[in-house]
Amino acid sequence: MGLPKKLALHTGLAVLATLALAACTRPEPPNIAFAPYDKAYQSKLDLAQVDYKYPIAPTELAKITPDWLAKLDQEQLDQIYARLTAGPIPDGAFDGRILLPRGETGKFRLSETVGGFTGTALHLKGLVIEDVGEALWRGKVFFRDERVLRNRIEDLSILKNMGLVEGEPKKMSYGGKETWLLFPAKLYCGQSLLDARRESIIIDYFFTDEIPGYQENPDYLAGRRGLKVRDEIRMIRPGLYLGRAYLDRGFALNFTLYDKASDDRAREEFVKTGKVQEDCWPGTQARPVAAAKP
Repeated sequence: MGLPKKLALHTGLAVLATLALAACTRPEPPNIAFAPYDKAYQSKLDLAQVDYKYPIAPTELAKITPDWLAKLDQEQLDQIYARLTAGPIPDGAFDGRILLPRGETGKFRLSETVGGFTGTALHLKGLVIEDVGEALWRGKVFFRDERVLRNRIEDLSILKNMGLVEGEPKKMSYGGKETWLLFPAKLYCGQSLLDARRESIIIDYFFTDEIPGYQENPDYLAGRRGLKVRDEIRMIRPGLYLGRAYLDRGFALNFTLYDKASDDRAREEFVKTGKVQEDCWPGTQARPVAAAKP
């Protein structure tokens, strides 16, 4: 009977050690304050006041992760977004994640969102936007010099089953391998649909059919004859961007874009200075930067 007890003791100690190690390696959450609000729209503070009264230190921006953002509700995500600037227009591949605010399932139907587009809505009947995103989308590739963006797609089975893809779309060579880079968009600086005080980086699919490499099926879905997608992004820190997606100017969802190499390369300097290259108009209201807390 002695051996099993010792074995159980060793097992228990190993489990405790594992839990302690996990606690030590868990990222420290950012210390970011939010303006108070309740469900009534009138309770929400003007975004300019949020920006002025609740500045965020670069040390706290450096702690933000997509997992932490996923714990916030939509008002909190909006308040984060309003306190950011566009930063530099990205270049290269970024991993993407759809961000569903806390307390929201995200299980709304695409056909309900795009009801004005009869043909498209019929094709998308019963399709859940969260399912589409998780199955299709892996991120975005920015071609900064060309001011063009393309989306990284790994699985077209859902669109094929719905008859929205004819044949086999051509793949493109990127990062040493052949992959689908579909749904091209124009890339420029422009007015945010949430916060017009300063510009955001706009990812505009409206004239997607004018971009070299356009493939009618399925690329038309994002353009002016489809969902009329328009994304906008702002930089949390170099390598991490917070985005907002609109369908025909109606807000649809949040997303993040992350490139670890850019984050690792620029994080230390950003934490130290809080400064980055600004490719877009930062507005007349200077973005306040909170001092790091001791």
